[in-house]
Amino acid sequence: MIVNRRTVGRDVGRIVQAISLMMVISIIVAAVNGEFFAIPAFIVSALIMAGIGSVLVWHYRDADPPEKREAMVTAATAWALVGVLGGLPFLLIAWTIQLDPLPVWMNTPAMDETTAIFLNPLDAVFESMSGFTGTGLTVAAVEEKLPRSLHWWRSFIEWVGGVGVIVLTVAILRRGGSSGSYTLYESEARSEKIHPSIVTTVREIWKIFVGLTLGSIALFLLAGMPLWDAINHGMTGIATGGFSVHAASIGHYDSPLIEYATVPIMVAGSIAFPVHYLIFKGEVRNLYTDLQTRWVFIWFTVGSLVLTGILYANGQYATLEETFRIALFQFVSATSNTGFGSAAIGGGTEQVWSAGATLWACLGMLTGAAAGSTVSGIKLIRVITLIKGTVWQIQDVFRPQSAIRYLQIGERRLSEEQAEREYTEATVVFILWITFLVIGVAVLLRVLSPAHPLEYVIFDVMSAQSNVGLSSGITGPDMPDTAKAMLILNMWVGRLEIIPIAVLVGSVLQRLNMYR
Repeated sequence: MIVNRRTVGRDVGRIVQAISLMMVISIIVAAVNGEFFAIPAFIVSALIMAGIGSVLVWHYRDADPPEKREAMVTAATAWALVGVLGGLPFLLIAWTIQLDPLPVWMNTPAMDETTAIFLNPLDAVFESMSGFTGTGLTVAAVEEKLPRSLHWWRSFIEWVGGVGVIVLTVAILRRGGSSGSYTLYESEARSEKIHPSIVTTVREIWKIFVGLTLGSIALFLLAGMPLWDAINHGMTGIATGGFSVHAASIGHYDSPLIEYATVPIMVAGSIAFPVHYLIFKGEVRNLYTDLQTRWVFIWFTVGSLVLTGILYANGQYATLEETFRIALFQFVSATSNTGFGSAAIGGGTEQVWSAGATLWACLGMLTGAAAGSTVSGIKLIRVITLIKGTVWQIQDVFRPQSAIRYLQIGERRLSEEQAEREYTEATVVFILWITFLVIGVAVLLRVLSPAHPLEYVIFDVMSAQSNVGLSSGITGPDMPDTAKAMLILNMWVGRLEIIPIAVLVGSVLQRLNMYR
């Protein structure tokens, strides 16, 4: 059945309208920091986005509510469009500094080599897509040299992207009785509901998210981080995004206390919002009774200890405590898909971590953490479904035909039909996920220097597609444009868990009569 493009156009317009409000808020931040030169760029960006969104909403104002297929196409289209348009502030601020057309009182600074990178539209789009998808890979060479207004914009888009642009739109522009809200909500790789009303659910999610963000900022301040740094890292940490205001990320502070303080923030971002809701209501037992949450702690613990063993055996760091601290931080950062760094993993063509340590971190990035949180990756519940479902399929060979079959996953007892459906979905996502990963690795191997170790290429592509942000030194401003474009695609695909992308491609091919 052909996708209703009127419905898609209207809903994409609403999402773009909602995101344009982020630029209006950013005008205030630029003014507070005395960076008046950035205000025109944010105003122009807001007007462009609001204009595009309003035209789409007006033109398709009588469209029908979305069905599942329209919601999938809306999600894929909106995330792509928002990723591109979100690059406008990077591009326009860089142009403003380069051209310097403003009066002296606007405080336009001299151009530096890092801000100059965003004169290239592709780099601006890369940074925006990395931010909105919660990835955190960056082409900014030295983040300290960026204006604070761009520090803020990077952190803000990651913060909103961690929850989701559709979740933001439903919270702002939808009314409680609006049909299609839940369909759109599901299209963004979410299904959890805290309340029967989806609008009430997303507003509850935002309350929890804001509370966790404020708590993260306070924890960073207590650990000795400066206020501006704490605000930015608190936002990107709880959103499991990973953008930093320093080139060395959390390693910049050379502070074990700050590193240890960052770990619970990354863990908090890895736990599903409904579980946070229950914990805030006093039902703390959900930390261990909830299947996904229990496995978050198990997997983080086991993975960190294994990585500690690998790094210690390699004699990588001076003491056992330093080895454990770095392994704990880096594995939790990878598996929570946060992307903060406390130590170098690689130097591009220069080997730092061994292949074993690098690929173990890749495994963490692949699995991710809990569905219903801010993380990406395949998600632990799908990994559990794949493993238990495969065992269940094998055991079925030895059961009599008359046996009643069911699959137990946590407290859920799935019928044969439910088990087959969920196992098939998890398998399809896994196969498509690995397919795009292989394509990304193949492209980077083709365009990069042969001196880059294979495991480092796999690491950076995995980091992009799992929306992590850790890098082995490959990702940067000097990377070939083809590699940047490929990683943009990987980030987009990974954030939407692939299925909406497949539906979008299918609908385009169908409209072009390519199936005949």
